[in-house]
Amino acid sequence: MTVITNNLVTIILVANILLSFIIVFRERRDTAQTWAWLLVLNFIPVVGFVLYFFFGRGISKDKIFDLKMQGKIGMNVEIEEQQQALQRDLFPQPPTARVDAKQLIYMLTVYERALYTTTNQVQLFTDGREKFDALLADIAKAKNHIHMEYYIFRGDHLGQELLAALVAAAKKGVKVRLLLDAWGSNGVAGHFFEPLKAVGGEVTFFFPLFVPYLNPRINYRNHRKIVVIDGQIGYTGGFNVGDEYLGLVEKFGYWRDNHLRIAGPAIYSLQNRFLMDWNSQHQDEISYAKKYFPELEETGQVAMQVVTSGPDSDYQQIKMTYLKMINMAKKEILIQTPYYIPDGSIHEALKLALLSGVRVELQIPNKPDHPLVYWATYSFAAELLAYGAEVATYENGFIHAKTMVIDGGIASVGSANIDVRSFRLDFEVNCILYDAKMAQEVRQAFFRDQRLCQPLTEERYQQRGVIIKLKEGLARLISPLL
Repeated sequence: MTVITNNLVTIILVANILLSFIIVFRERRDTAQTWAWLLVLNFIPVVGFVLYFFFGRGISKDKIFDLKMQGKIGMNVEIEEQQQALQRDLFPQPPTARVDAKQLIYMLTVYERALYTTTNQVQLFTDGREKFDALLADIAKAKNHIHMEYYIFRGDHLGQELLAALVAAAKKGVKVRLLLDAWGSNGVAGHFFEPLKAVGGEVTFFFPLFVPYLNPRINYRNHRKIVVIDGQIGYTGGFNVGDEYLGLVEKFGYWRDNHLRIAGPAIYSLQNRFLMDWNSQHQDEISYAKKYFPELEETGQVAMQVVTSGPDSDYQQIKMTYLKMINMAKKEILIQTPYYIPDGSIHEALKLALLSGVRVELQIPNKPDHPLVYWATYSFAAELLAYGAEVATYENGFIHAKTMVIDGGIASVGSANIDVRSFRLDFEVNCILYDAKMAQEVRQAFFRDQRLCQPLTEERYQQRGVIIKLKEGLARLISPLL
């Protein structure tokens, strides 16, 4: 019996090693991610394969997501014209003298097919209650449709408040479509949305879980936050739907985030993204209609692009955007992110900027919402201290803002963190604001937060205990998988 058992164990271990190489290398991963999975697969045999099945398989190998095959609904002509103008050097210079953004616009227009618009009105929200009060007011004025997409939607006080507003709109004849990530919103009961469905609203879950918590696509999450009302007003940024985003959950305290309200042609990009995401989960797709892309009055002067990325993409568009912005900086880079787990290119670019005399300031939380993720963030952020970065932990609650400001002239606000998950695994959306006034507004919010932060110094970092050092070591080891 012992001989049989030993032979069986040997067979399993050999098979585990052979299959791990076959499975991992066929995904064409980068080196760091390959070795991280090899570590998991071979240190915890069998269990490692289960983890790989649910969290490691590349989405491109599964013919389950066809967004790449869909056109930019309602925007093809405009994008083609912009691409031709760029290639002929006939494209206007963005209205921000602080940063030469033409190369960034070229990259996003030609390779991401992101529409560049210049007549937008943009409002920045840094407080959850203010953001949702504005959203509820706009929902009450809706006349034709409300398209809403969130990663997290809870059935708590805020969730009930928002649901009641959507039900009231639907009763007036407004078409309401709500798209939620199945993993992020797994805590809300299915019957919670019955009042909305009863009055004609539609609710769909992105990559639905056929068994709770068990799904081979569970690692690929729709992290986007998008609302489009009547094709005229849009919201996007970092706030989800839950009481913690109003600062009502004691564990986190005040929730500091960034969100944008947009009026202007950039809405077309948000509408397009919602329709593509919605269609990916339905056999009966929504086709182009004028009501989704109405003619808009010029009400603002903010130039911007909406950039999206996901595991279905050929390029890591948002990572490339961050990387290009860092390389464009001449004086200052300001970053807020709850998770700083960069790949080598971003981390080295920031080091190079610091060595070149560019001031880099980074704000991260002072507490974890995901322990391993936090300790990896803490470790990577502290590594920048040796290069002269100013790193600070936010002490007034939890900072969830995903912000980058370059030389006070360009700002990025959206859903994407500076981590491998946002770059490779999650479906994200960011707004790039080519406007000195808006960039200064985001910058001022950053420095207001700085007064509520504690500097992370080399001395403070070295005082961490042995347990924290062990957590950091483990987190850094598997950081490509976080």
